[in-house]
Amino acid sequence: MEEDNLLFSSTTLTNKHRGNEVTLPPASLDTLSIHQLAAQGEVSQVAAHLIKGISLLSKQDERGFTPLMWAAAFGEKAMVDFLLEKGADPKTIARERESALTLASSGGFADIVECLLRHGVNINSYDWNGGTPLLYAVRGNHIKCVEALLAKGADMTIESDSGYTPMALAIALGHKKIQNVLEDHIIKLYKSKT
Repeated sequence: MEEDNLLFSSTTLTNKHRGNEVTLPPASLDTLSIHQLAAQGEVSQVAAHLIKGISLLSKQDERGFTPLMWAAAFGEKAMVDFLLEKGADPKTIARERESALTLASSGGFADIVECLLRHGVNINSYDWNGGTPLLYAVRGNHIKCVEALLAKGADMTIESDSGYTPMALAIALGHKKIQNVLEDHIIKLYKSKT
């Protein structure tokens, strides 16, 4: 009988209890920054922003990323092409020394890596922890990026701050195909010198 007298209340939390109520309407394309639009590949919207001022091409966000860096990081090749055509500087370095090339290499976007290399970026640039585009491509197991970087002369001897060369990193991570690509490149370099 005592059980009958107990009041049962739900212990389920609602969105209101969790503080998950929507207080603002979702962002529309009109309210996104040029950086967000570049990351999403919204070429026509970025073009509309650039009408307000071409200086937006080089505008850096709180991390020092430019629209080009965001497009490279998210694999938006059409946006990368558009921004470069409009005069975006592919050599810009962010606050922690990230570059568009490093971001594209890290994401495995070989077409963007090749495009940026054609624009004269520093192939061996390093970021805050000594990571180079080649090291990031190896870490991500991005074979096409590794091949593109090696073909343009990426330095295989540069170590990250943690002491890894591209080959040591490939071995540590068990990336056998990357190891083969690196070994083949070493053999090719050796044969070209003999």
